[in-house]
Amino acid sequence: MFSRDKWSEIIEALSSNWFRTLLTAFGVLWGIFILVILLAAGKGLENGVKQGFGGIATNSMFMWTQTASKSYKGMPKGRRYNFKIGDVSSLKQNIPELRFVSPRNQLGGFGGANNVVRGLNTGAFDVYGDYPEIIQQEPMDITSGRFINYNDIQGNRKVAVIGDGVRRELYEIGEEVIGTYIKISGVNFMVVGTYKKKGNGGGNAEEAQKQIFVPFTAFSQAFNMGETVGWMAITADDGSSITNLKSRVFEIMKERHSIHPEDDRAIGNFDLYEEFSKINGLFIALKGVAYFVGILVLLSGVIGISNIMLIVVKERTNEIGIRRALGATPWSIRGQILMESIFLTVVSGMAGIAMATGIIALINMQMAGMDTSEMMFANPSVDLGVVFTALAILMLSGLLAGLIPAQNAIKIQPVDALRTE
Repeated sequence: MFSRDKWSEIIEALSSNWFRTLLTAFGVLWGIFILVILLAAGKGLENGVKQGFGGIATNSMFMWTQTASKSYKGMPKGRRYNFKIGDVSSLKQNIPELRFVSPRNQLGGFGGANNVVRGLNTGAFDVYGDYPEIIQQEPMDITSGRFINYNDIQGNRKVAVIGDGVRRELYEIGEEVIGTYIKISGVNFMVVGTYKKKGNGGGNAEEAQKQIFVPFTAFSQAFNMGETVGWMAITADDGSSITNLKSRVFEIMKERHSIHPEDDRAIGNFDLYEEFSKINGLFIALKGVAYFVGILVLLSGVIGISNIMLIVVKERTNEIGIRRALGATPWSIRGQILMESIFLTVVSGMAGIAMATGIIALINMQMAGMDTSEMMFANPSVDLGVVFTALAILMLSGLLAGLIPAQNAIKIQPVDALRTE
């Protein structure tokens, strides 16, 4: 039950030496401030790094052929081989947990020779032969027109979807793009859409916008690829891990291409899900470090409060003796000291949370007008769970800080306390 007299006594006791109380409270304020800021900074770093993966389905792997390192079925080691379009249907039939299996072929690229021409403008760009599903694995915003579809695949249509970076280099500002033609390695393709990548997968954001997507079948026909597949992008269902499925993928590919079952070098792969899981583990560790450092700093403030409460108990020895002589129970004395300690800890801690929240809000306001797509830091924040955790830590800290002084207070004998001057 709320007792006005008790709370007036608590406030009077803490304000009797206000400068000492403020210095003591600052230790707790600073500790909880550091804890919240560290957690928010870790979240901002996590958001920034994951933003780089925002353009790729993370439960994916990329697979390509390499040189066979072991002889098998009369075939020598060191031989080269290629994936075929039939491998795609085989994987889908034998591993139903796979959501997308996208065969891909690639031409040219950044740093290579100019392979795309439009009028007098030329450029070196990555050109991909793809199926429509690739937009689910590398999400992109279609800024005009459309993406490739199965009508394009079935009709071997020579159409292209270009990135905003390609448009800037090959077209004038404001010039109509849809319906125009670009020449890729001497073959004309009609532009049917433009895109902007949502993320860069941790790569170069600018170069991610300088890519060209054409139908896989038209690519194979135009550049004499036949049934050859350069590499594959494979994504598992949400309920499955591509890391756990890739051994089955390799077994099927090795069997179809007469590769020794123990030849681990014949198939190259990059497991994006595995790398993403490592990054998640890193951020869990960073959060643990933030809690560890913040609680240590907070602990120093709590020790300061405990020391001050011991001094307060010593200064109030005569008062405690009088209260004991008048019939105050040990629990009422203990409760009074504990309430003062908890009150001081919680109030100073809440001030620290408020100050940290204000700083985080200012940072977010400053970043609101900035393009954070290429930054490794974005939207620092703390959720309500962190606030409630901080409050629980404060309550426990206040209780611990007042426990020893409270025990000392109830050990004071009324006669001895009354003799103290």
